[in-house]
Amino acid sequence: MPLFTANYPASEPGKVTLLSTPERTGAPRNYTGKGVVIAFVDAGFYAHPDLEGRVLIHVDATNEHIVEDHPFDTAHDFSWHGQMTSVIAAGDGRLSGGRYRGIASDSQLVLIKVMNERYEVKEGDILRGLRWILDHYHRYHINIVNLSVGGDFSSDDPHHPIYEAIRALTTAGIIVIAAAGNRGTQEMVPPASAPEAITVGGIDDHNSLDRALWKPYHSNYGKAYDGTSKPDISAPAMWIASPILPTTRVAQEALLLAPLLKSGDTRLIKRALREGRAEFGIKRRGLFYHDEKVHAILQERIHAHKIVDAYYQHVDGTSVATPIVTSIVAQMLEAKPDLTPAAIRIILTATADPLPDVSHERQGAGVINPADAIAAILKLSTSPTRPNES
Repeated sequence: MPLFTANYPASEPGKVTLLSTPERTGAPRNYTGKGVVIAFVDAGFYAHPDLEGRVLIHVDATNEHIVEDHPFDTAHDFSWHGQMTSVIAAGDGRLSGGRYRGIASDSQLVLIKVMNERYEVKEGDILRGLRWILDHYHRYHINIVNLSVGGDFSSDDPHHPIYEAIRALTTAGIIVIAAAGNRGTQEMVPPASAPEAITVGGIDDHNSLDRALWKPYHSNYGKAYDGTSKPDISAPAMWIASPILPTTRVAQEALLLAPLLKSGDTRLIKRALREGRAEFGIKRRGLFYHDEKVHAILQERIHAHKIVDAYYQHVDGTSVATPIVTSIVAQMLEAKPDLTPAAIRIILTATADPLPDVSHERQGAGVINPADAIAAILKLSTSPTRPNES
């Protein structure tokens, strides 16, 4: 029987070859977001081990009765998306032995759940989270807001409440970073269409450092209400390591299936069949006869769950690219804390690397280049200061 394989590019039987975000972006390892506070507005969250000790507060903004310090140690389906974004940006990678560490692994986090009671995230829900940040950013010294969520309809109204909230946050010196969307259409919706937001599109780097292989992801693109072209910048949006939500069925299956990627030992296969036969839909006969059909079933489950190892899977989308940009901005603020949102935008776009044969409207200034961005910051003798927050 052939060995089991993962389904990301450049995978090798018996090895874990998925690049980490520091590797694929070339982010300097001596900046880890220390002293920076990132607020995530998302569907829901889970207290993942990779974030242990760095979550300042978890806020449940499901409705107007907002609950602060709400427990989030139970895994629900809606917990997955916010767990993904926060850990990709700021996880310390402890469940991977440090391999899948986020770029901003020393940053502190404020987590704001905005999925409503109908299990949706609508513009009103996003706005509720943004208004909570406006009321409390002084209290938690929030520097960056990550918005891997999208609104309902495009809007050219400069007085749209989400636009006004993002404008107020930017005026206060807070950098707002938003996902462009994944439909590949020429349409931008709030918050991505806010001119003040740094809007993030995606690339598919094929899990490779060879730029000749890099292609654009199917990100949304278009204009903000003032005519500003969006997205502003692009970042890796495919093949990104993300933690599997603990205690779920996927997590249970991954514990059985991941060892098969490292070894063809029949004892591991028998254990997977014995403990997961019912979930895998394998008849009892499969416990004793590991034939091609059984092998195909196990291989299909590995691919369906996008398993990288026992605790991580690979994910995609501009929701993923956005926290990568967020984590790089955290590095920039660690290097020079008084950078304004305008200065951050200028440095990011000036140091980006455009993909050849891809229009500006599809990729913005190009692919984010953290090493050059940090180098540019270190060359600055002076920089614009943040607004007086006294």
